[in-house]
Amino acid sequence: MENDKKIAVLIDADNVSDKYIKHIFDEIANHGVPTYKRIYGDWTKPQMVSWKAVLLNYSITPIQQYSYTTGKNATDAALIIDAMDILYSNNVDGFCIVSSDSDFTKLAARLREAGMYVIGMGEKKTPAPFIAACEKFKYLEVLGVIPTNAGKLHVSERPEKQDVPKEGMANMEELIESIKVIVTESSDEDGWAFLGEVGKRLNKRYPDFDTRNYGHSKLTPLISSLKQFEIQSRKTSNPHITHYFIKNKVSAQ
Repeated sequence: MENDKKIAVLIDADNVSDKYIKHIFDEIANHGVPTYKRIYGDWTKPQMVSWKAVLLNYSITPIQQYSYTTGKNATDAALIIDAMDILYSNNVDGFCIVSSDSDFTKLAARLREAGMYVIGMGEKKTPAPFIAACEKFKYLEVLGVIPTNAGKLHVSERPEKQDVPKEGMANMEELIESIKVIVTESSDEDGWAFLGEVGKRLNKRYPDFDTRNYGHSKLTPLISSLKQFEIQSRKTSNPHITHYFIKNKVSAQ
């Protein structure tokens, strides 16, 4: 099962704020169990002091990396070398690379070539090549939002309050067109497609697809908010399980 995966969590402290750590590990718990927890940076710098309590509370191992040359990022090199060592140890099923730096694009691609499950996490400024190289990518700004009863999201009341992004690699118009195509490709003779299958295919097309990017906690309320689709619920033999199906609405001529 996906949440049984052993995941190595490697964090680039030069590109991540300590305010996100709780949300990072909460999200990782949805995908697997963090076995390696390492963070890379020059811990002699005064600005790194705020990390101390966070590292202790989450049992993250700090890896010291001095900046040998101005303008060169030694932290990236240290993280990449450790990632390859962990890969060849055969002790993990996947990696979580936490950074907004495009320098990890090649690393993510290489890990996936080796059959690893690769999750990326970074801010909205993360370059598209790094996002595309990951199997899944999560935006740090949306990890702390809280679902309402209606399936919509509001930002949690915390000091680092952030706005909820409304889109990812695919803007809303592109997302709607992709859903239409997926429904057409996977629907039955009556035009109904299983919503779970639609979600899987969206994740394959867009590594950063997350309903939270569009202001909803789950796929069903997101689809229900779009006028281009019909949605239908069907009871199963299990009273606690309901399946949802989606159909493209026919445009009025």
